[in-house]
Amino acid sequence: MTVLYRLNCPSVQVARHFGAAGGADPWAGGTVSPGGFAPVLTMGREFVAGPRRPGQPLRLVPRLWGVPPPPSAGEQGRGVLTVRNPGSPFWIGNLRNSEFRCLVPATAVMAWGRVDSATAKRRALWLACADQPLFAMAGVWKDSEVPSFALLTCEANAVWRDAGHSAMPVILPAHGDALQTWLRAEWKRAEALLQPYPSSVMVTSTPRWG
Repeated sequence: MTVLYRLNCPSVQVARHFGAAGGADPWAGGTVSPGGFAPVLTMGREFVAGPRRPGQPLRLVPRLWGVPPPPSAGEQGRGVLTVRNPGSPFWIGNLRNSEFRCLVPATAVMAWGRVDSATAKRRALWLACADQPLFAMAGVWKDSEVPSFALLTCEANAVWRDAGHSAMPVILPAHGDALQTWLRAEWKRAEALLQPYPSSVMVTSTPRWG
């Protein structure tokens, strides 16, 4: 699965691209690693008491990649990076409440390729979207001691399967109302977006942004 992704543009451009408030986030562009902070787009009620207000704007806020696991997992200190089973009791309450869904902007995601028989090593494969140089992945946030998020996953497309993976992050389409559906719709409609991105528009090099 994805263990690194890139967001090669500064927060002000991310905010402008998605029509969000919060371009003052200090993100200047670069690679996001597990346990690191990254810009996340949310319509949630962080720092605001009570339910989401009508007309609440899309905001760009920094969050930690990796949700602290439940105590039963016995892995204190290791954040959960991805949601493989959205129906799990650990996730479903947040996913059913649209306020906790978020968009995770990126310009490329990394997957380890298959082991090279000659070197016995895996090659890092960076995958981007030819049809949207800056895209959004489906995410969900939780609050504990540190504000955090995880990426939703779905069945792998042909490119990810060729690299030896059965799952991939959910990349939301740029057209239609997919972004608003993920952020605001009831869960059944949002869950329908958990589909593999078309492999025909994925490329193995990072498009230049800007």
